[in-house]
Amino acid sequence: MAPPFRHRGSVSKERFSTFASTLRTQAYHDPVARGASSHGLRSIAWNPLGTLIAAGAADKTLRVWNPDRANVRWSTELKGHAAGIEKVAFNPVKDAELCSVSIDGVVKFWDVRTKAVINEIKGLGEAFTLAWAPDGESLVVGNKADNIYVLSPTQSTPLASHQQFVQTNQICFCHSGNKIFVTTGEGRTKILSYPDFEPILYTSDAHTTPFTLNGHTSSCYSVDIQPTARFLATGGSDSIIALWDTTDWHCQRTLIDMVGPVRSISFSFDGSYIVGGSDEGRGLEIAHTETGDYVHSIKTGSPTPMVAWHPSRYCLAYADTDSLKIIGVDPEKK
Repeated sequence: MAPPFRHRGSVSKERFSTFASTLRTQAYHDPVARGASSHGLRSIAWNPLGTLIAAGAADKTLRVWNPDRANVRWSTELKGHAAGIEKVAFNPVKDAELCSVSIDGVVKFWDVRTKAVINEIKGLGEAFTLAWAPDGESLVVGNKADNIYVLSPTQSTPLASHQQFVQTNQICFCHSGNKIFVTTGEGRTKILSYPDFEPILYTSDAHTTPFTLNGHTSSCYSVDIQPTARFLATGGSDSIIALWDTTDWHCQRTLIDMVGPVRSISFSFDGSYIVGGSDEGRGLEIAHTETGDYVHSIKTGSPTPMVAWHPSRYCLAYADTDSLKIIGVDPEKK
């Protein structure tokens, strides 16, 4: 296996905790939230340049923040959803195009600069997952009936739908966009071609049993691929994060110190560090990807199910007490 690639600006494992201890944490308070119990922050996402971060909530609140200016007057509220928002994600090649998915099966595409809805797709059932293809030309949305839809940001009806025959949770793309990783209620992760949704690997030459990543004793909820593509990480209801070598699909190591189901996973921009979010326990544990060693802890006031590293800096966004917080920024107080 090749040695890990280190980006300029990366911080070594030995220095990381000292470095992270100097970082400031900033809270972003949404004034239209109807109280923490109902606000229920469900999803956070950076845009490709890291100049904006979107937050979607169970009370239908959708807001895009400027991370360098925490005052709400510098943010943008996007109004139009009639049900709770389950997932938000920016187009990976367009900094101002945001997609949001609500539990009533409505998908909206927004131009954040004008607040306009530039496309809308309805009738997708109880939709709750979303993943963009790397080229930004298509995306997949999954619902609680285990149907995955292929969508275009410019068309008002799905391009295709693929019924799954097992509980289907989160999905992510490989960096080339020709395959997807689909987590399931069986604790396995399927590796499928895109856009055909066919198994890529099999357990035998007879091609009768598709190969899956089997690293969890119960439902697998979350998945993320390292920016360097060396590792794929999966997280389960067993409180474990498994790290898979993408060259041979062997599990290289597991991270076992989390509390509760792993609802989200995120790698730092350089792939050196990984963190998971859970809706149980308090605090975040940042681990060194290459060794699995835990290098820094972040105290939180509540469980933190949503985590997301900045695309090019050591800034970590997370949901705490149903508010957005970011460690590593120093916004202007205006």
